[in-house]
Amino acid sequence: MTSESELPVLLVVEDDEGLQRQLKWAYDGYTVVAAHDRRAAIEALRLHEPAVVTLDLGLPPDPDGTDEGFATLREMLALKPDTKVIVASGHGARESAMKAIALGAYDFYRKPIDIDELGLIVARAFHVHGLEEENRRLEKTGDLSVLGSIITSADEMLKVARTIERVASTSASVMLLGASGTGKELLARAVHDRSGRREAPFIAINCAAIPENLLEAELFGYERGAFTGAVKSNVGKIELAEGGTLFLDEVGDIPLPLQVKLLRFLQERVIERIGGRQPIAVDTRIVCATHQDLQSMIGDGRFREDLYYRLAEIVVKIPSLAERPGDAVLLARHFTNLFAREMNPKVQGLAPDALVAIDGYAWPGNVRELENRIKRAVIMADGRLVSAADLDFPGTASAGGDLPINLRAVREVADRKAIRQALSRTDNNISGAAKLLGISRPTLYDLLKQYQLTA
Repeated sequence: MTSESELPVLLVVEDDEGLQRQLKWAYDGYTVVAAHDRRAAIEALRLHEPAVVTLDLGLPPDPDGTDEGFATLREMLALKPDTKVIVASGHGARESAMKAIALGAYDFYRKPIDIDELGLIVARAFHVHGLEEENRRLEKTGDLSVLGSIITSADEMLKVARTIERVASTSASVMLLGASGTGKELLARAVHDRSGRREAPFIAINCAAIPENLLEAELFGYERGAFTGAVKSNVGKIELAEGGTLFLDEVGDIPLPLQVKLLRFLQERVIERIGGRQPIAVDTRIVCATHQDLQSMIGDGRFREDLYYRLAEIVVKIPSLAERPGDAVLLARHFTNLFAREMNPKVQGLAPDALVAIDGYAWPGNVRELENRIKRAVIMADGRLVSAADLDFPGTASAGGDLPINLRAVREVADRKAIRQALSRTDNNISGAAKLLGISRPTLYDLLKQYQLTA
């Protein structure tokens, strides 16, 4: 049973004592700390360092206005900028919401409060804060990569890395099993880089990408005159990897006749080029990979069992990205920083709604899909932060799986559209646009700055 001291702290800034008691009773999954005014709120913020705060803008000595509430919001974010502050108010709700979000509030909720709906917003805020905190910790400690190039904090992938470390120094053939886009070539290179063969070549070949009638020549080479067009001798990939490592990607696509020749090489460590008569001794380590079920293919007669056991002396199963908790966000941050430097320097990171969407998406295309989606989002992003909308997830995926829709993201999209329309209609006249939108000129300036829009 979880003790109260182990529960996450939720700071409720509310001058209505009855509502304070109601929230404490309703949110028994948190340690609820209540404060009735700005001074008490700031003291509680310093003492408890809560991840999430709910803040009523109508605080004494101005319970019928919002000035004291906004002053509290500014002071809180100045002290603890990573805190997720959810602002609640019944005073001029739309304008208050826009101003609060512009100042840095995580979300806005209109009173009277619906306990269940506010609870969803609070839960999401804790989730986002946890994602951001974990990534800051990992970035600070440098505990982001294993094997030199694999970024992970998931136990499932760390287990794979430990296996690679152990087998790399041996001469065993390694078979990597995993879905497309899981990083099989990176792991194959890690086997090579941590072996005694690291100074020799690492040669990769995708067996599915080469026509069947050309694959034998690619692997084993050929002598001059071996076939029409063979005007000179050519060294195959197995020979090119002499002393090093040959990575056979999608090994399940090797046709049966060629499987026999590959098996002979693995047994005798000699090859014959097409059209050649002399056996050539070659010291090449084989690492292979496939997304196919080779055991099923053996049963169907499409893959040789004896070849399988030669290739699969060590079998490493690579988890999908969906099976690596937290890694999608880690990788997304890495790719965002990488592509921003190369393609869009104004992008400085991922917005909270993007983090939630990334964490909740299933990633059927694994790391490759994530990399491509982040690259596109960075290129297309208009603002400082990549949003969930920029990621352009299919269907409702951008809502973050089973998590509720992010109100802040919805409001931002609507606000951006309304501001652009108002500016367009008034020929970029700030006063006219503010009047059309029903807000003050300072509020419009704040929103233009927040969303990095130009008039």
